[in-house]
Amino acid sequence: MRVVKEHNERKNEILDAAEMLFSSKGYEKCTVNDILKVVGIAKGTFYHYFKSKEEVLDAIIERVTDLIKERADKIMNAEDMAPEQKLLGIFLSMNVEQEVTGSLTEELHKTENALMHQKSLSSGVMKIAPMLAEVVEEGVRQGDFQSEYPLQYMQIFLTSASMLLDEGVFQIEAEEKMEMLKALLTLLAKMLGVPAEQILSIAGAYLGG
Repeated sequence: MRVVKEHNERKNEILDAAEMLFSSKGYEKCTVNDILKVVGIAKGTFYHYFKSKEEVLDAIIERVTDLIKERADKIMNAEDMAPEQKLLGIFLSMNVEQEVTGSLTEELHKTENALMHQKSLSSGVMKIAPMLAEVVEEGVRQGDFQSEYPLQYMQIFLTSASMLLDEGVFQIEAEEKMEMLKALLTLLAKMLGVPAEQILSIAGAYLGG
């Protein structure tokens, strides 16, 4: 008997199978037919949901970004956190290593997948920067921050951090990466009009050092 599934359930099955295959076989070597075999659907069903394999990867990236946004939403709504704590908590929640398998991350970093990698970075910036800006505006209202361009500053900060801390773009040692993070957080402090020690101290509590 033909099994009819809800739209979102079937779509997620395709995405789950594709993510597994992209990780195990590699994005370039994986075909639409490979995905069809794992999910057990006809080609027409696949194309009802996605126009191409590239669109599937876009959807996987979008799904991960949405998970990050959900975590960020919880931090934003925490009533017992100061604006500085919310900012750093949201920023650090952008670490997607637990949401994307290592093999898939390596695929995104390959030269031939540069566009996909760019999309993954821009997706995070476009969704999270407005949330950070909202926290900055809250801090300005409370007198904790001074920031003339909250959204633009957060876009600059996130774009810089996403690129400079991305091991697929800049291959640096762990110690150098930590120094880069400190430099970025010092820049964030300047954008907020607060002492760098204030931001670095809170960051240390999050990072365990």
